[in-house]
Amino acid sequence: MRQVLKSSTFIDSSEPGVRLELIVARPQSSGPFPTLIFNHGSTGGGKPSMFKRSVCPTTIQTYFTERGWMVLFPQRRGRGKSGGKYGEGLSAGGTGYSCEVDVALRGFERAVEDMDAVMAHVETRDDVDHSRIAIGGVSRGGILSVAYAGLRPGKFCGAINFNGGWLGSGCPTTYEEINPRIFRMGATAGISSLWLHGTKDLYYRMPHCRSNFDSFVSAGGKGIFVAAPGGHGLVHKPQLWKHELESYIRTLE
Repeated sequence: MRQVLKSSTFIDSSEPGVRLELIVARPQSSGPFPTLIFNHGSTGGGKPSMFKRSVCPTTIQTYFTERGWMVLFPQRRGRGKSGGKYGEGLSAGGTGYSCEVDVALRGFERAVEDMDAVMAHVETRDDVDHSRIAIGGVSRGGILSVAYAGLRPGKFCGAINFNGGWLGSGCPTTYEEINPRIFRMGATAGISSLWLHGTKDLYYRMPHCRSNFDSFVSAGGKGIFVAAPGGHGLVHKPQLWKHELESYIRTLE
């Protein structure tokens, strides 16, 4: 098992005076390293008590650092130790997520702004192999990663989506509009993506996930869809996806 160096740094966001927490996990060896930027999801029910918890899945850290990759875990505004207010589509009362299309899209656009800030920082790092940068994430981080790769083509060699979606089944009308709409933004990336979805996911049911993928492919996107026997916490169960991810990672190296 490789020794891992783990640290946190803070980078400037697009909002004056607001900095973003970036958790860095890398092998204890000389770089530059192929690098994965891995994005967290929402807080489920939008509870403020969850906002300040930094998200850094051990399974992702271990899987990639053991293969010689560095992993960056950005915490978007208002999340973890990042500054600013968390504003990714919350309801008017500030708790819970709004099902309104315009509110949800503004929340997505705010997340894109934070990703632009992360990439501006990544471009300055000499420990990054800039020819091998992949993006990935879970839930909202999964759909964000696929879409962002298309919005910023040429930046990434791959995109990995665990149980991705922006709105869940708690918004039964608008999630059928919002999720495929955002996923289609990723169709112009020009890279193959890996979609790992749990067949027992209660937020994003399998027919909805397959429909999102079909919409993405119909728009010109490239990808591999995997239905794994897990739920929304699939990312924490590598035995269900490690072989599929291994095959995909070999295409990026």
